Amino acid sequence: MAAPPVITDADFQKFAEFFYRKTGIHFDEGKRYFVDKRLVDRIQATGAESFRSYFVALRFEADGAEMQHLVNCMTVNETYFFREAYQFDCLVNNLLDEVAARKRPGQRIRIWSIPSSTGEEPYSIAIYLLERWPRIDEFDVEILSSDIDTTVLASARRGVYSPRSVQYLPPAYLKKYFTRHGQDEWAISRDLVSAVEFSRVNLSEGADTRQFRDIDIVFCRNLLIYFDDLSRRVAAEALYDTMSPGGFICLGHSESMSRMSSLYTVRRFPDAMVYQKPQ
Repeated sequence: MAAPPVITDADFQKFAEFFYRKTGIHFDEGKRYFVDKRLVDRIQATGAESFRSYFVALRFEADGAEMQHLVNCMTVNETYFFREAYQFDCLVNNLLDEVAARKRPGQRIRIWSIPSSTGEEPYSIAIYLLERWPRIDEFDVEILSSDIDTTVLASARRGVYSPRSVQYLPPAYLKKYFTRHGQDEWAISRDLVSAVEFSRVNLSEGADTRQFRDIDIVFCRNLLIYFDDLSRRVAAEALYDTMSPGGFICLGHSESMSRMSSLYTVRRFPDAMVYQKPQ
């Protein structure tokens, strides 16, 4: 059996720069073990003889298939239902009513969750809307959800979850929106699956984000922590362009839009602090 390929310091730097240009995701030396292990796995899976031969093929492939395999294994997808629920409280207690005040009954309200990961966040939004926003029937509410990782998108569309994913759901919601699947998994209602429109999006690719417009509320939580300052600013501006005037964006608890872009204003509500595109 052949020895696994060795990733040198120069190889790591070359790959990290390439991956950053493609995705906006920055890998420093602290991620070296994580990156090297996954690189070696992909080199062996493709039958390449070395990092050099693999990297050449990766850079010049026509269909982007291997790049997508690489993205899928290099991205981290840690989530569960009702994660950082205070922002969902803010959504139904404040944000949606402000958005609705600018619209007529029957008009569309667009909510975008990016990254979708395996679907817990957009489905949590859907459950909150159904259970806790009494005006949902007055408007055409559209939930969009996107991720760069096609594997997690497939999992989100499948809608089957582990006990860990659903551990913070109220028992009544678990009973209402899920059914047992196998020994210890839970399958979400197909009505909820059909209520969310999933798509692959790379925030660093302008062509990907240009298809999104008139977004009223964006959930972009715990994604930009993987970017450096430049790619965070690019992403913040790309998201700004997708939003309606007066639209809101929710970030993760350790993220601050004020350090990324001056385009947004800060709004403080009883449940959460969010950022707004000026009207």
